[in-house]
Amino acid sequence: MLHPEQRTKLDPSSDTLFYDYPRFVTHVDDGFIQQLTDLYRARLRPGSRIFDMMSSWVSHLPSEVDFEWVEGHGMNEAELAKNSRLNHYFLQNLNENPQLPLEDQSFDAVLNTVSVQYLQYPEQVFAEIYRVLKPGGIAIISFSNRMFYQKAIAAWRDGSEAQRVELVKRYFQSVPGFGKPEVVSQQSSVPPFMQMLGMGGADPFYAVIAERQEPLVPSS
Repeated sequence: MLHPEQRTKLDPSSDTLFYDYPRFVTHVDDGFIQQLTDLYRARLRPGSRIFDMMSSWVSHLPSEVDFEWVEGHGMNEAELAKNSRLNHYFLQNLNENPQLPLEDQSFDAVLNTVSVQYLQYPEQVFAEIYRVLKPGGIAIISFSNRMFYQKAIAAWRDGSEAQRVELVKRYFQSVPGFGKPEVVSQQSSVPPFMQMLGMGGADPFYAVIAERQEPLVPSS
């Protein structure tokens, strides 16, 4: 799906080293966070099982909604330990080992917030997302225009915001069994070059959502 050069990063060193120290900061603005929490409130069922992939010290889950289990994953233990919404978490570099230590069909939803741009083998990771989702479960991949530029893959760095949306849709489409991806978006009114110069404007909000479809039952 991606050519080898599209998977490359400006900083080719192990991501494990890059994330070795905690970053207790938020990577998107309050408006983005509010839109994401509202989306989760609308799409995630109370009492369901959630896998928060590539998570951090901040949870974007609505505080008033109780879930049966929230499993976390990330690259920095200090950050994950500070995330009070996680019932359990594990550390893993998905660019070195994309296979998740989770049971088949064990989650109602998989979430990935502002981190999909760092995956070098997204087709393998999205196959794992599909595997751990229950039939009818959903995956919500959200992102803005911010990133650790040196750690984002070339396909992401070189693309426009619209092309990045299409890229995530292709990630879903690479896995048979996902339904048609849905896009939720709110673009910034400030041109990208002005945002890069720090001249204000809200962070754009994008979420690509797809459902693991029920298996087809053969007709008799």
